[in-house]
Amino acid sequence: MSQSIDIPRVDELLQEFANIQQTSSKRIALLGSRHVPITHQNLIEMMSYALVLEGNRLITSGATGTNFAAIRGALRADPTLLTVILPQSLDRQPRESREQLEQVMHLVENPSNDTLSLAEASSLCNAEIISRCQQLICFAFHDSTTLLNTCRDAEEQRKIVTLFYFD
Repeated sequence: MSQSIDIPRVDELLQEFANIQQTSSKRIALLGSRHVPITHQNLIEMMSYALVLEGNRLITSGATGTNFAAIRGALRADPTLLTVILPQSLDRQPRESREQLEQVMHLVENPSNDTLSLAEASSLCNAEIISRCQQLICFAFHDSTTLLNTCRDAEEQRKIVTLFYFD
């Protein structure tokens, strides 16, 4: 009995192995829920700090919680390696985030999304972030629809996806 080999699948696996073994710096997206306990925020901050210290470029959004912690860590390590893409304009961001966001050198606003709901704007923003990264690290709850859809989209684009659940 002969076995057929699915060439596109083999190519996908080889690409995944190459991505995992890559030791040079990567473009890593770090996204997650707004509703994160402070102890988890501290861990996320340390992770982003370490990733940037290793020379990786970090891409995130501007929300409170996970993204806020990622920004803090990256700013401490090397602000030039951080890009923050906002779902809407800076004026539409929570007041507590704006002060930190004003310190970000590579800040991308999307004022054309100001008329959209935050969920719609966040989905578009996450798609842009995924298009710019090689790897996604995501912190979510099992009912975090927007984030889980983002992870599925990243997997479909053959990005390395690491998903951590809070619950």
